[in-house]
Amino acid sequence: MSTPAALEYRAPRATTLSVSAGGRAASGALLTVGLAAILCAIAVTADSGLQTARTTPAEIALIVGGGAAVAGAVLLAPRRERLWGAGSVAALFALAVLTALSITWAAQPADAWLEANRTLAYAVTFAAAVALAHGIPHRWPALLGGLTLAAIAMSAYALATKVLPGALNPDEVYARLREPFGYWNAVGLMAALGVPGCLWLGARRDGHQGLNALAYPGLGLLVLTMLLAYSRGALLAALVGAAFWFATVPLRLRGAAVAIVGTAGGVLLAAWAFSQHALSDDRVALDLREQAGLQLGLAIVVVLILLLGAGLTINFLAASRPLSLRERDRAGVALLVALALVPVLLAASLAVSDKGLTGSISSSWTSLTDPNASIPFNDPSRLTAAGSVRARYWDEALRIFADHPAGGVGAGGYATVRKRYRTADPAVRHAHGYGVQTLADLGLAGLAVSLALLAAWLAAAARATGLRRRDRGREYTPERIGLLTLVAIVLVFGVHSFIDWTWFVPANAAVALLAAGWVAGRGPLGRETGAQAGTPSAAPGGLRTGLEDRSRAAIAAAVLVIALVCAWMVWQPLRSDDIGQDAIATLDTGNTDLARHQAQQARDRDPLSVDPLFELSTIETAAGRKFAARAALQQAVHLQPANPETWQHLAEFELDVLRRPDAALTAIRPALYLDPRSSDAVAVFLAAQRQTKAK
Repeated sequence: MSTPAALEYRAPRATTLSVSAGGRAASGALLTVGLAAILCAIAVTADSGLQTARTTPAEIALIVGGGAAVAGAVLLAPRRERLWGAGSVAALFALAVLTALSITWAAQPADAWLEANRTLAYAVTFAAAVALAHGIPHRWPALLGGLTLAAIAMSAYALATKVLPGALNPDEVYARLREPFGYWNAVGLMAALGVPGCLWLGARRDGHQGLNALAYPGLGLLVLTMLLAYSRGALLAALVGAAFWFATVPLRLRGAAVAIVGTAGGVLLAAWAFSQHALSDDRVALDLREQAGLQLGLAIVVVLILLLGAGLTINFLAASRPLSLRERDRAGVALLVALALVPVLLAASLAVSDKGLTGSISSSWTSLTDPNASIPFNDPSRLTAAGSVRARYWDEALRIFADHPAGGVGAGGYATVRKRYRTADPAVRHAHGYGVQTLADLGLAGLAVSLALLAAWLAAAARATGLRRRDRGREYTPERIGLLTLVAIVLVFGVHSFIDWTWFVPANAAVALLAAGWVAGRGPLGRETGAQAGTPSAAPGGLRTGLEDRSRAAIAAAVLVIALVCAWMVWQPLRSDDIGQDAIATLDTGNTDLARHQAQQARDRDPLSVDPLFELSTIETAAGRKFAARAALQQAVHLQPANPETWQHLAEFELDVLRRPDAALTAIRPALYLDPRSSDAVAVFLAAQRQTKAK
């Protein structure tokens, strides 16, 4: 073939490849933005995960969406592919099964059902990430980029509530950031989850340098969010995740540039905000918050522009004049010396304090572990305080576990049973730590399953990232660095969940589950995927037979059906709540027959909840059927005898409606045993006692 002919032949091919590369880049960007949008929607919908009406739609979306992802991966996965990550998936589903089984012995079976729904949604999300790692393994940048973008977007919204309080948060009374979750530590954790992704984005050698430079303002935004949320746990988790990233990823100097510059910008903004009364004090008038918010917004814009300029400059210099080996060594030594000086300076500052070095350490340890230690103030000084109320919650959880070591008090039971053990009045629903919460709720059985899950995932993560001894010397490819970054994200979540209840916040958990599932499903380092082999990922092992295609279609259809059935089951407690509210609304119209029917429907939808029985008792009382109302309350006591509220409702009915103080005393005594610090139960007891003596 002549040269002109050859050129004519190659030109269309080059154009095709260019279009194909452009199409892959566009689809990758679309996947990144789409995933971030989904995670943001989950955060806004589910809030902190404490309200069934907010959490249930998010859980249904995770189950249905996860089921669809698994079904799609079944159709796309390579032929005769080993089921990498199956052990981790099985362990997490085993935890979901154990959570569901605990309904049979739970102190609060209705809450156990809700926790089973939550754990099932998490297991499906994890399984979806595992399946997608099988089906589209080359899309890991879209996953990592989406998780990072979601963290930055939610942090930006949290800061926007400070910048524009009149439009976004006019009724806020606290200075700490807590939206869109309603919980400041969840805000801080979401920001911390984005830190490894920013390090990866700013340090990577591939990708557009302009895009990579966005890591600098992105990290500054995340650091500012953690500081304005006063979240010590988030800062600790981010520090641990960053330490792991620097220890395992050989892009330390590039990552250090991002970390130093971005952190400096965030700290500078936070220091200025802490000096402003309207931004750092609680219960500030809205007009003052609006004025200070505009100033904060202007400061954020200026600093972010400076950070972006710094990132572009650093990336340009790195590309135009790379450091020599000797210069890199010197810079590395300088960083190590700087890190080594940090604990030295900290020890020196403690040594010259009033308590001295040993006294300061002893005082901090006491504040951290003493259940009766004073709680730090809700202001910026909290960031340097060691005290915490968590020691009290952990102590209560461990006491519950000591009395119920085998299976605990059932999933979600801590909130109900802790009332018998509490030494202070604040009502909390979680033990502020996954480990102690699991011991209290599921006992040794839950701990064993959780440890099995951890072991299975750690083995899968070591296999996928090349951290096994046999993988030493392997090349640090972009994918390997990306997988190590995903592991760092999981580590951030794990550290924070150990000291807080953010496992129960769906958006926080979804980020970690997607990262963990992808790592587990990737398989061993060096395994060739369909994309890497140059063949379609759907069939790298050869053409499929018609029988195999039909089998895969049948499996995918079965997965979708199971997901829909599970979603329907998750929906039932919310249906019960809605129908119960309708019953009370109907009662207000005077239609007691329809209200009674609706209450019974609510009972049928959720036979584990006592709320429909309370509503039925109210309806029967309004209808003049006092003994039917009493029977409904007795059913509630029989359903949840370990719940002090059921006994108290019965006692109040005996005292106020039936005028039987003796029966009220009999009913209120179990309530006082189960919750000795309940002022309402004490009031009922005293009133019943007075009426008994007056007879």
